[in-house]
Amino acid sequence: MRGSIISDLKYKVFKSGNPLYQFIAINVGVFLLLNLLYVIEFLFGQAGFVSEFLQNQLMMPASFAAFAMKPWTIVTYMFTQREFFHILFNMLWLFWLGQIFLDFLNRRQFVFNYLAGGLMGGITFILLYNFLPVFKSDAQISVLLGSSAAVSAIVVGTATLLPDYAIRMLFFGNVKLKYLAAVFIILDLIGIAGTNPGGSLSHLGGALFGYLYISQLQKGNDWSKIFVKSKKKPKLKVVKNEKPVMSSRHIPNQEYIDTILDKISQSGYENLTKEEKAALFKASKQDQS
Repeated sequence: MRGSIISDLKYKVFKSGNPLYQFIAINVGVFLLLNLLYVIEFLFGQAGFVSEFLQNQLMMPASFAAFAMKPWTIVTYMFTQREFFHILFNMLWLFWLGQIFLDFLNRRQFVFNYLAGGLMGGITFILLYNFLPVFKSDAQISVLLGSSAAVSAIVVGTATLLPDYAIRMLFFGNVKLKYLAAVFIILDLIGIAGTNPGGSLSHLGGALFGYLYISQLQKGNDWSKIFVKSKKKPKLKVVKNEKPVMSSRHIPNQEYIDTILDKISQSGYENLTKEEKAALFKASKQDQS
């Protein structure tokens, strides 16, 4: 039993190619590293000697001067958590909404939305802490850590893509994603005046990016294509007396896909026909490189 669980985890993280599992593994790995290192230090009477130093190299400072000395932290902060419930809820939301995201869009788009949402959250945090008068006095001592901004980009991005898609929640029953995203945003707006304003600001930055990215994607502008290497156009070759060949790959039109998405929101994915699932799969992969 133990061996099968470990084998399953190894497959999902290292062989499946699924970025959802890989990002969760990185977050959990950093969490375990910092906390287990702290426990070892505690046992030898040196609590925090190395673990606190390492954490300081991973979390993002609000001060421009401090950030200039550690620019990599705008990436590392979004994979760094120390509190158990902090990482637990972040990973649960990432897992639940990330699966839905990947059911309809491709791996490249998921990776881009997560990373760029986290970057947007970090930029929002550092800019507002240095330019809003209410936060200026705290900029020298404030830091940012946690994957919440990146997760917010996934949550709001998925809700923008599928606003009427419903998930079942304990005590609440079926909840549409648009209402779930609205609650996320309202709580973070309220949180700006709370005990963790920096976190709330970064969450809102990530959420804004998720909304903008999917809105542009629906208009045909896929920002994630910056990850795709440009290909040289093949030289033209003239061939005479050959009949034109029709492509065997049929990409469903958007109106048909919208009809399928409406059906999912009303009766669930499992009620789709084989033809509808195949059409949805082709549509979700047509932009994948």
